[in-house]
This record gives sequence, structure tokens and C-alpha cells, in this order.
Amino acid sequence: MIKYGREILAVARRILTELLRRQRSLIFWTVFPIILLVLNGYLLAESTNLNISDAEAYAIAVPASLVGAALFFSCLGGSVSTVVSEREQQTLKRLFISPLGGISYFLGIFLVHTYIGLGQALLIYTAAALMGAEFSGYPSLALLVIFLSIASYVGVGFVLGTQFARRTEDVNALVATFGVPLMILGGAFVPSTLFPELLLQLAAFNPIYHMVEALTIASGDRSEILDIIPHLQFLVGFAVAMVAAGWLSYRRMIRVERRL
Repeated sequence: MIKYGREILAVARRILTELLRRQRSLIFWTVFPIILLVLNGYLLAESTNLNISDAEAYAIAVPASLVGAALFFSCLGGSVSTVVSEREQQTLKRLFISPLGGISYFLGIFLVHTYIGLGQALLIYTAAALMGAEFSGYPSLALLVIFLSIASYVGVGFVLGTQFARRTEDVNALVATFGVPLMILGGAFVPSTLFPELLLQLAAFNPIYHMVEALTIASGDRSEILDIIPHLQFLVGFAVAMVAAGWLSYRRMIRVERRL
């Protein structure tokens, strides 16, 4: 276990170091959530259908801005980019002749994006609090939803990055094709309360919808906490399935790369 722990931390440290050197991705992942929070909060505050204060609007905007959009691009898009760039730079081939285990590499990338996701969560909640938003729910449940969202996104990112993306140029098209419709249907840009019945029925199969709804409940009124159960059940099952699929896809990619 100590050996795996050291290897996982080594992989995470190496990838974080590369991100810090490039800096642009980290800057975008910092600025993007704040811009999205401000826009969503302003739209909700100025909506003629909602009679809420600015502080309430920003509190409502946090879940959609965080798990509906920010984590999508950083954890899903970021994991796809990491896997593709590692293949293009021939890093994987160098790892084959090292004592590093495949599980350590997989978990190392997962750990990196967990750091980034938690950093974005802290950033968004702090910004919303500075704008007057108050959160009276259960912080432990909110943290669980955030962790399940990160696990789901990274798992999907591994599947897409190993099976569908071959070059860095493929990443943007891949993420946009799969992601933007799911984000809209999940309530990342338009509140699900404004959805017609047909879209609500479709949204029930969308993991982003369950992420947003679960975090909204976990961060909101404690009297509605039991409503979170079906959303958590969906997210737990989806996260486990995607992490397993991501691991299997990664193992398949390794077998293919070794033959090349």
C-alpha cells in the first residue's frame, strides 16, 4: 500500500507540475467558474418569474455553476486532455519500462482532478458567500455530491480519452459534442424549474441533472433533505460504473499501445 501511495502521489505531482508550468489551464479553470456564477446569479436575480434577492440568486446558482459546468470542463475535459497528451508525448511508452503500476497511474490522474475540483468548489462557494449567499444544508452531503461528480467526470473522461480521442485536436470537438447538450439538459445554464415536462423526463437520465439537483438540496433547506436520496442513488451507481469503465478502457489502451 505504501508503494502504491508513493506512486500515486508521484504521478499526481508530475501532472500538477506540468499544469503549473503551462498555467493557462489553471487560470481558465479559476476564472471560468466565477464568470459562470456571476452570469447565472445575475440571470436568476433579474428573472421576472422569480421573486428572490441577489444573495438567494447566487446561492441557487452555485450548484449549476460548479457541478453542472465547472467540474465538467476541468475534470472531464481535463482528464481527456491529459490522457491524449500523454499518448502524444509517448509518456505511456516510457511508463511501460518503469516499475510504475497501471493502477497508480490511473489513480494519480484521478487525484489530480480531485484537487482541481475541490479547489473550484472552494472558490465558487467563497465567491458566492462574499456576494451574500447563505448555505444552511449539510456540508458533508454537499462534499459527497462533489466527490461523486468528480469521479463520474474523470471516469467518463478516461473512456472518451482512451477510446475516441487520438489527437489533441480531437478533445474540444469531443467534449463539445458530448457535453454541451448534457449541460443544457442538466440545468447548467437554464434552471430545470423552467423545463417543460418532456425535457424533465429526458433529464432524469442525465447525470448532470442529478448532480445539480443533489447539490442544490444538500446546500439548501434541511427540511427537503430526503429528496436527495434518489439523486444520490443515481450518482453512486453512475460514478461506480464510469470509474470501472474508465479503468477497463485504460487497460485496453495500454494493451493497444504496447503492440504499437
